[in-house]
Amino acid sequence: MREYDQDTLKKVQRAELSILKDFIDLCEKHGLVYFGIAGTGIGALRHGGFIPWDDDIDVAMPREDYNRFCTLVKEELADRYLLMNTEENENYPLMTARLMLRGTEFREEVLKDIDCPLGIFLDLYPLDKVSDDPAECKKQFRDAWFWSKMLILRSIPFPVLGFGGAKAGAVHAACACVYGAMKVLHISKRWLYHKCLEACIRYEHYEKTERIDFLCDTTPYMNIHETDGLFPLQKLKFEDLSVNFPGNIHSNLTREYGDYMQLPPEEKRKNHYPYKLDFGEYTF
Repeated sequence: MREYDQDTLKKVQRAELSILKDFIDLCEKHGLVYFGIAGTGIGALRHGGFIPWDDDIDVAMPREDYNRFCTLVKEELADRYLLMNTEENENYPLMTARLMLRGTEFREEVLKDIDCPLGIFLDLYPLDKVSDDPAECKKQFRDAWFWSKMLILRSIPFPVLGFGGAKAGAVHAACACVYGAMKVLHISKRWLYHKCLEACIRYEHYEKTERIDFLCDTTPYMNIHETDGLFPLQKLKFEDLSVNFPGNIHSNLTREYGDYMQLPPEEKRKNHYPYKLDFGEYTF
């Protein structure tokens, strides 16, 4: 795996911080709920900012706030930012969204052939209400996971896997077959997206559920949030910004990563080193 030189990595991080600042300003201006998750939470608690080798920022929003944010970006920040999701461009293969800095390029190896603009970005995770009924919850997770992976395979024959060896080879062979079949049959990317979205928002009409989650992750239960422990949110230092995080962030990160305060071995310190990176006219 190729690695950043430190000057380039720091420049990417500064660019992402500038995006995060504008994101927070817009959210606070309009009273939108957001909070940092995953590695961004670990970075805040363990390092007071970025994990030293990390090159992205992960932010979650309840679906209602996320939808409102998507509208506001186009109304108030369109001169500087492009919001990328499958609603905006059917070739974008993920159920996350990206707030991307116009005039830049950040294209990961796995997305190098995707026909849509990809700039330096903030990762946005829409969180949906999860059924309180165990059987219905399991079905919702299964449906959202399945359709999100079909959406990826419609564009990417060899997705990133969390394992290697013969098993990875067999899985990649099966993925390539599914990719080829969907392409021959002209399965619509937008249709796959809406099938996934239908599963994600299946319980949006509920006034409240005990949990909200990003249902389309590799391990869908990883990003689940108990609503009673999530609020009130807390402010934590992230570099030179004050950022919202879940009230129960410690228990969430412990459940997801174990003893997250311990540094992982060097071979597991991964980032998203890009196939193509261009800062455009920005200096950072």
